[in-house]
Amino acid sequence: MRIDVWVPDFAGATGGIQTFSHFLVHGLRDCFPEAGITVFAKNDTSVPPANELRIARFYSVGTWPAWQRTVAFALTLLRSAFRKKPDLIVLAHINFAPVAYWLHRLSGIPYLVVGHGVEIWKKPDRRVRDALRNAVKLLAVSNYTRDRMAEVLNVSTDEIGLLPNTFQPDNFTLEPKPRFLLKRYGLRADQPVILTIARLASAERYKGYDQVLKALVRVREKFPNVHYILGGRGPDRLRVMKLVSELGLANNVSLAGYIPDEELSAHYSLCDIFAMPSKGEGFGIVFLEALACGKPVIAGNKDGSVDALMNGKLGVLVDPDNVGQIAEGITHTLAGSREHGAGSAERLRREVIEAYGYDRFRERLAQLVKPLLDLKVESRK
Repeated sequence: MRIDVWVPDFAGATGGIQTFSHFLVHGLRDCFPEAGITVFAKNDTSVPPANELRIARFYSVGTWPAWQRTVAFALTLLRSAFRKKPDLIVLAHINFAPVAYWLHRLSGIPYLVVGHGVEIWKKPDRRVRDALRNAVKLLAVSNYTRDRMAEVLNVSTDEIGLLPNTFQPDNFTLEPKPRFLLKRYGLRADQPVILTIARLASAERYKGYDQVLKALVRVREKFPNVHYILGGRGPDRLRVMKLVSELGLANNVSLAGYIPDEELSAHYSLCDIFAMPSKGEGFGIVFLEALACGKPVIAGNKDGSVDALMNGKLGVLVDPDNVGQIAEGITHTLAGSREHGAGSAERLRREVIEAYGYDRFRERLAQLVKPLLDLKVESRK
């Protein structure tokens, strides 16, 4: 049995799709240990360590000039597929679907495609839509994305499987506020802290960090020493600094810049609330990470965040366009987090792991992919 996996990036970038691609490859390897799995990455400039990958082969055209890369990647995919004849091709991004479609027409190789968020919501061109409709299986990472995907493709939601994002619980634990971060940001251990992690760019403003800043003015009326840490870098930083100054929040806000992976858990432990009232999130892996650290979450009620928070069971859902509602959610949650303490943190961690931990992801993946491989085996008999 052979499975090819096509991903935009595997080790050369950060982001939701890249993180999902990691778990997708590892999940396929764990679910189907006898299968030969080959990963094709478009943008990686190096090969991941063998002990991390543990698959048959890894190919990338990331060292090619950007203007040649798409063609080089397509040719690599076609050449390998015709030579090796995989039983199933798994696409981690919809933009690869036209190549998979033509390959299917020429060789009959079935393909599965995963939809994440805005890349499918914005109605891709006709070639991509036609290729998606011809996939042997479509998957979406959230109910919201599935609904939007069904609308764009004019298909029933029943034709689209659900494979939510996951995370590695061992990387995120319940810890007291780290002293080194308290010192870095000049904070006291009893000081209420709100955290958001997002790229600071005009295209990412949908994540709601402007709205949190505006809400902070009201939150400060009840919690005068509240502090907001906004993690992330990008070209929007200067505009955000100006907004902070205009709102009179200079003493209540820290722009943390890029937060490396090794400090993520510590930053979640530092905060009392993780707030990201987004209105364009396909799912929101950061919510899972914060919850695994026992932190209450504030999220938007108009996108895939609703799935991550299990319709409000794991956090507070607010209208991302309503500053007053965001402020009320933060204020109420800050008061409640101090009242409920450790018991609430342990519950949040337990419930998010049960719902979205890697073991649950692997179970869902096996349920969705195994019938496709069984069908292929049957067709050989």
